Amino acid sequence: MLDIADELHRWAVEGRPFAVATVVAVGGSAPRQPGAALAVDAEGTAVGSVSGGCVEGAVHELCREVLETGEPVLRRFGYFDDDAFAVGLTCGGVIDIFVQRIAPGAQPQPQLAAALAAASRGEAAAVARVVAGPSGLPGRTLLVRPGGAYDGTLGDRDLDRTAAAEAHALLAAGRTATVGIGADGGRCGEPLTLLVEASVPPPRLLVFGAIDFAAALVRVGAFLGYRVTVCDARPVFATARRFPEADEVVVDWPHRYLERTAVDGRTVVCVLTHDAKFDVPLLERALRMPVAYVGAMGSRRTHEQRLTRLREKGLGEPELARLHSPIGLDLGARTPEETALSIAAEFVAHRHGGTGRPLRGAHTPIHRAASSRA
Repeated sequence: MLDIADELHRWAVEGRPFAVATVVAVGGSAPRQPGAALAVDAEGTAVGSVSGGCVEGAVHELCREVLETGEPVLRRFGYFDDDAFAVGLTCGGVIDIFVQRIAPGAQPQPQLAAALAAASRGEAAAVARVVAGPSGLPGRTLLVRPGGAYDGTLGDRDLDRTAAAEAHALLAAGRTATVGIGADGGRCGEPLTLLVEASVPPPRLLVFGAIDFAAALVRVGAFLGYRVTVCDARPVFATARRFPEADEVVVDWPHRYLERTAVDGRTVVCVLTHDAKFDVPLLERALRMPVAYVGAMGSRRTHEQRLTRLREKGLGEPELARLHSPIGLDLGARTPEETALSIAAEFVAHRHGGTGRPLRGAHTPIHRAASSRA
C-alpha cells in the first residue's frame, strides 16, 4: 500500500473513501511482491497494480464490493490447470490479497491515514495490519515509528507490544513481510497474521565525477527511485544546470564529501572520474563503509593500477573484493545512456542477488523473493 502512498494520501486529504488491495503473500512465479497495492475509489478510479495485469480486473471488482460492504476480505488468486481461462495468474504463481476499505477520518483508521502521510513525505514508518485472524481483528492497524513508539491498538495490550516489536524490527531492516503471532501476543492462542509494510526514505545513489556518463546515470537512477547526488571538485562541471534531474549537486573533493554525508546499507557509490587523485582517496574510504555497492569506471589496466594503490593504502583483499571495476555489466554499451544502463543493471542485480545472465534458458526464478540486501 505504501508504494502508492502519494496518490492515496491525496485521496485521504480530499476525504475520498477508497478500497485498497494489498499483496500479502506470493508463491511461485508471481510478478509483484508483498506490499504491492491496487486502490479503487467510489468512482472506479484505480491506481497501482497487484499482478502486472493478470488479475487486475477481478481485484478491481473485489475492491468495489468491499467499498460497498465495508468488510475486509482476504482472497487467493492463482493459475488453475483445469481452467486456464479462469481468473488467475497465467505465469503459474499464487498471490494472497487483502482488501480493506479506508474512509479518511473514520475510526479506527487514523493510523492508516498517518502512515500514508508519512510515506508520502519520505519519512520512515511502518504500518502493521491484521490480515487474517479472529473475527473483528482483520483490518486493525498499528503505526510504528523508528524509535519503536506506536499509535493505535489491535485490541490487546500484549498483542500491541508484540506486533509493534515485530514491525519495528522490519522497519529497521527496511523490509515488508508477513508475521504470524498469537492473538494473545505470544505464540499461543488463536493465530493471526500481520502484514507489516515499511516505508523508508529512498536509497541514495552517489555519483562522483561530473561527466556526460554521470548525466545519463543520474537520469537512470532517478527513474529507479534513488535520491541522486552528483559530486565533483570542479565547479565549472558540477552545476545544477548540467544535472537537472539530480536531487543534489555538490562541489567538493569526493572523499571529503563522502566522509561527511550520510550513507547506509542501501547506498550505491559510482566513481566515474577515473582520475587517481580523486579515485584512490574516495575508494579507500568507500570500500571501508557499510554501503551496498561500490563501482568505479576505467579500463582493466586502470583497475589494476587502482588496486595496487589501494593495497599501498592498507586495504585488504576482502575490501578490494567489494569493488565492481570495471563498472557495469557487459552489454556492449557505447553511448553514455547505454553505459548508464549497464551500470544500473549491475547494481540492481547486486541488490537482488541476480545473475546478470539472460533469462532465456536460465533455471533461476524470474520473479525473485524480496532480498534483504540493500
